[in-house]
Amino acid sequence: MPTYHLRAGRVTGWQDGAEAVPRKYVNALRRAGVRPAMLAPPEPAGPEEVLEPFAGLALLGGGDIDPLRYASDRDANVYGVEQERDELELALARHAVNTGLPLLAICRGLQVLNVALGGTLRQHLPSAGIHGHGAPEAGGGPCVHDVAVEPGSRLAGALGPAGRLNACVSSHHQAPDEIAPVLVPVARSPDGLVEALETRAGAGWVLAVQWHPERTAAEDQQQQAIFDAFGRACGASP
Repeated sequence: MPTYHLRAGRVTGWQDGAEAVPRKYVNALRRAGVRPAMLAPPEPAGPEEVLEPFAGLALLGGGDIDPLRYASDRDANVYGVEQERDELELALARHAVNTGLPLLAICRGLQVLNVALGGTLRQHLPSAGIHGHGAPEAGGGPCVHDVAVEPGSRLAGALGPAGRLNACVSSHHQAPDEIAPVLVPVARSPDGLVEALETRAGAGWVLAVQWHPERTAAEDQQQQAIFDAFGRACGASP
């Protein structure tokens, strides 16, 4: 899983920047039997060489994707763009889908997946009158909402009989606009916003969610079930 870049001074006593991953992602993956490994951009090797040793790919949250990556002008509310991270994650996402490598994408990761496969993004939901999904760029806290899941989807299969998710922790100001042709929406929040994407049948194990299941997975088995399903796709045993 590619890392977040921490600017110089973000960690007390560190004079240089750092590469890191929030621990809750790591813990949720470990509970699923996965042994996480971190990839720090930039990466000079091609995606096939980078991913060759691994049984799966996880794309995590973070700042916004450069709108030029989906041929759009940049909105004033776009923040946290890291060109090197964009470059690496877009290439890894395409390669994983093309080769059938299991892929779990969370928040920014869902947006990366959609853009990598030809989709576009809404750059600032509040500008379209869509609220209640968190405001990370303004220092606001997360929001909590339910998610309705499409029956028969990969996500529904991970959840078991429940088929619906309660109390999903959401912290994003962007979302898919045009959905990439190979992807299908499989979950929505009460306001109709797309909350999960999967590849169409026969395109390998790919699941992307817009909220943050890692935030509550330690206490909420439904959220942990998403990581468990990814672990099984990777051949892991919890």
